[in-house]
Amino acid sequence: MTADIASPAAESSTAVRTTLYEASTQYRHWRYSLEQLAHTRAALNTAAVSAIQEAFESDEPGSSSSVSFLNADEEHLLVKLYVGKISQLCGHFRFPEEVEATAVTYLKRFYLKNTVMDWHPKNVMLTALFLATKTTNHPISLEAYTSHIPKTAPSDVLDLEFLVAQSLGFDFAVWHAHRSLWGLWLDVQSLPDAPLDDLRASYDTALKYVRASRLTDAELVYTPSQIALACLSLASPSLASTWVRSKFPDPEITDPPVLGVIEPIKTLILADGSPPEVEAVREVDRRLKLCKNPEKVVGSKAYLKKREEEERKADEKRRRKADVIKRAMEDGDPFGSELAGRTALDDDDDDDED
Repeated sequence: MTADIASPAAESSTAVRTTLYEASTQYRHWRYSLEQLAHTRAALNTAAVSAIQEAFESDEPGSSSSVSFLNADEEHLLVKLYVGKISQLCGHFRFPEEVEATAVTYLKRFYLKNTVMDWHPKNVMLTALFLATKTTNHPISLEAYTSHIPKTAPSDVLDLEFLVAQSLGFDFAVWHAHRSLWGLWLDVQSLPDAPLDDLRASYDTALKYVRASRLTDAELVYTPSQIALACLSLASPSLASTWVRSKFPDPEITDPPVLGVIEPIKTLILADGSPPEVEAVREVDRRLKLCKNPEKVVGSKAYLKKREEEERKADEKRRRKADVIKRAMEDGDPFGSELAGRTALDDDDDDDED
């Protein structure tokens, strides 16, 4: 639990040995600096606005000039609202902490690859939560799940499930701060003269801060154990400091570096760890209805054109495959010339995925 606690995100590569966390997909694929996050969201937003403007113009020339598109901060604000709604739904279904934390992570990661102007966070949130129940081994039937959510059909969840999984890179395992906090609390109890009654109160308060951290970008920047220690420090600065110093018994180390690492995490949680103002989000959601990608709006000209293009490509793909099979049959080898190598069908499939 403590192996990665003293190192910032970019410095773990200097460690002598690789920890389990450093070997995880979370560490390798989903770690950013705050600057990288801002750049990623801004670039995604710019690309989305450009593509949607083109779709509007294709649907009705000149129509995009009157549209007020969302910026990256407004997209993030809307996603943050639905991060909070995951907690409400988990309370309703009595899902465990692991399901809630995993669903939150899935939702955040999805919108590092996609835009709310293509996929509204409501349905993505519902799909992320349903997917999390399965990946954390707390499954619920789709019918039981959707029947308890107003105006939600099974198709609203299933239609997006593969897209969400694909956007996650099928990286389903998540390391969470609440689990690190539990390990930290158990370790704290071994301190000399540890006041057990105060420890329990400190743990409960620290867990509230961990839950608040889910509304921030902390998990995308810092390690779970760093976040856990920061939350313990917010709950009981003296207890966290005592624990840290017990890990650095050298009297010459008067200021363990980890105490400096957790300060920006504490600031981040206190500044951003609360739900957004409803009125501000309501205005963003109202504008989203006007700037939603018309290719995603069933019945629009852009949607129909997109479907026609997809069907044309599908027909072309089927014809190419039929031609390959026909040629193979004529050559007397229906399985192709090299079963162990790449075939024309394989190449055809790769072209379609690009």
